[in-house]
Amino acid sequence: MRDDVLEVLISADEIQQRNAEMGQQIAKDYEGKNPLLICILRGAVVFMSDLIRAIPAHVMVDFMGVSSYGGTSMDSTGVIKITRDVDANVAHHDIIIVEDIVDTGLTMRALVELLRTRGPSSIEICTLLSKPSRRKTTVDIKYCGFEIPNKFVVGYGLDYDENYRNLPFVGVLKSGVYEKRKEEKG
Repeated sequence: MRDDVLEVLISADEIQQRNAEMGQQIAKDYEGKNPLLICILRGAVVFMSDLIRAIPAHVMVDFMGVSSYGGTSMDSTGVIKITRDVDANVAHHDIIIVEDIVDTGLTMRALVELLRTRGPSSIEICTLLSKPSRRKTTVDIKYCGFEIPNKFVVGYGLDYDENYRNLPFVGVLKSGVYEKRKEEKG
């Protein structure tokens, strides 16, 4: 599995340090409140697990499954499909959407618009990774772990074809891995 990784972009130690910083900032920003953190499945699970343990304050947690990738495409369509909705009534709650990566921004914009219709007090975005060079729409990210270049990354919850999520770091996947799988499928 590690042989498929070209380079480690962000180490496990760097991730944990940044999670601690963001956890402290969230606790400070939401002092006296009880924000609802909505983890976007499946990629953000690892990040969310570490992040909530780094927040020294009360938080609520829920999960949402969102899909915007069509077929074998590696690009978001911007049209979201809810594969699992939150259980909580989000009205009058301060929501923090926890995502693994914001790429084009199309999925996140559509998700924020959807959640706004449900009457929350506020909505903020917390993402482990952001690729501003790929942005197709403006997205206001309040908490960002790392801005990264336009490289295909895996690890720490991020996958390719449902693999590599369990790597403890964020690494750049060798292009030969996904090019070979495209040929096999296509």
